[in-house]
Amino acid sequence: MHAKHKSGFFSHLGSDLPASMVVFLVAVPLCLGIALASGAPLFSGIIAGIVGGLVVALVSGSPLGVSGPAAGLAVIVLNSIQELGTFESFLLAVVLAGVIQVVLGVLKAGVIGYYFPSSVIKGMLTGIGIIIILKQIPHAFGYDRDPEGDLAFLQPDGQNTFSELINMLNFISPGALAIALVSLFILILWERPFMKKLPTAKIIQGPLVAVAAGIGLQLLFNSNSAVALRPDQLVSIPVADSIVGFFGQFTAPDFSQILNSQIYVIAFTIAIVASLETLLCVEATDRLDPMKRITPTNRELIAQGTGNIISGLIGGLPITQVIVRSSANIQSGGKTKAAAFFHGFLLLVSALAIPKVLNLIPLASLAAILFMVGYKLAKPALFTEMYKKGRAQFIPFIVTIVGIVFTDLLVGIGLGMLVAIFHILWNNYRTPYHFDPNTHVQGQLIHIQLSEDVSFLNKAGIMHTLNQIPDGSSVVIDATNTKTIHLDVLEIIDDFVENAKTRDISVKIEGMTDDEVHNPVEQFGRAILSHSAVGVGAKTNVDLSRLN
Repeated sequence: MHAKHKSGFFSHLGSDLPASMVVFLVAVPLCLGIALASGAPLFSGIIAGIVGGLVVALVSGSPLGVSGPAAGLAVIVLNSIQELGTFESFLLAVVLAGVIQVVLGVLKAGVIGYYFPSSVIKGMLTGIGIIIILKQIPHAFGYDRDPEGDLAFLQPDGQNTFSELINMLNFISPGALAIALVSLFILILWERPFMKKLPTAKIIQGPLVAVAAGIGLQLLFNSNSAVALRPDQLVSIPVADSIVGFFGQFTAPDFSQILNSQIYVIAFTIAIVASLETLLCVEATDRLDPMKRITPTNRELIAQGTGNIISGLIGGLPITQVIVRSSANIQSGGKTKAAAFFHGFLLLVSALAIPKVLNLIPLASLAAILFMVGYKLAKPALFTEMYKKGRAQFIPFIVTIVGIVFTDLLVGIGLGMLVAIFHILWNNYRTPYHFDPNTHVQGQLIHIQLSEDVSFLNKAGIMHTLNQIPDGSSVVIDATNTKTIHLDVLEIIDDFVENAKTRDISVKIEGMTDDEVHNPVEQFGRAILSHSAVGVGAKTNVDLSRLN
């Protein structure tokens, strides 16, 4: 069950349609770039983007998540196609991976996503923001050797994220740089408070204006060889001569390979990696949601599996929910999953009807859009905020960021998790709360008494409990006997209190003080200093279970 909210599919079109346009503009080069990095036909990336919008968005319960081909699967796809010998054989693995994901959803494996601590999720978002900026700088300068959508430190061209920044200095394109700067100026201008008050600026989004300006400048520069852009500096959607030619780009799987054991190994690998990336993105997207809605993760796995089955059947790459497009959706004001659906519709219509127009868009303009997305994910203020929360939050946060920037998404998150788990094992963690179903009367006050120590490992149970509370209820969250509450759980409670306002739920919190829940490290330090002062032989009551 997930939090109910009063919003239907068409209830926020004024916000969702402009947001879908921005997501569409971001998605086009990413779909193409990921297909290129995967060694697959370019159109397979567009197919995956279309399915992610038109199919996954309808089945999913995520209000703001956007699905499509994922950079994290590019290496797996590349190696799998080479191993199997044909792209058609690989498509069969994608279909089977989708079936596995549907089974995982039915078996309720989506709960795994709740076991990632807040510090790691925030580190993931910040790391993605930093890597987006670093990867887009060469495109802004007109150096496009590394394909769009590549987020790994080691690149297909043999370079890495930082060596690419040095190499680009030898290949600066004045035209591309000018377009990037003009586009960035427009985007920053559109973020100014006085612009947001203008009715026109609310309807016509800054990214759309930036792209239009980029196209105009690109056409203007064509008459001057010194600033003219090369074809590889523009979006490059395959152009079909006719409707028949367009649908001729769709490919069916090779079902004759159904008994090939390699197919099943690859299918299982794709299913696990895609599911993990999706669950991580779901957690991150829900955290960014201003309305603090919660995505049903089991349903999300079923939605992703359905999408992968269809994508594989018609020639598309594997699909996951993806943070770059999802965060662009949120930052552009998307309110419901209609934004994700219409982005898929725009991909389909534009690829079918106006591919030549899309191929006029400079990658430098899109780089400027992604600069803004990256900056909003990795604002400097977030580092200060995490530092103030203490080492238990800050160290996993930083380790996750460094891991993502210098390796890739999954390795970075794995490193952050190792640090967070080490800290968990250092302390004692007990049952999260007490609730006696025998004394509870239906329709009366719901009393939830938190345990003495509540860790982030208790997130799933507490979140599930709060989500089951019926609309119109009265709830008491009792922390009078609680010594420590992990910051992740506090955020869940805060989000529940915020969301409860839209569900007519009365919430009362008892016994929660800042001293008890926010300064355990200081308490430990004072206890140790006190112990040192009285001598080794003296008794000092230091409760390590109070440290989170």
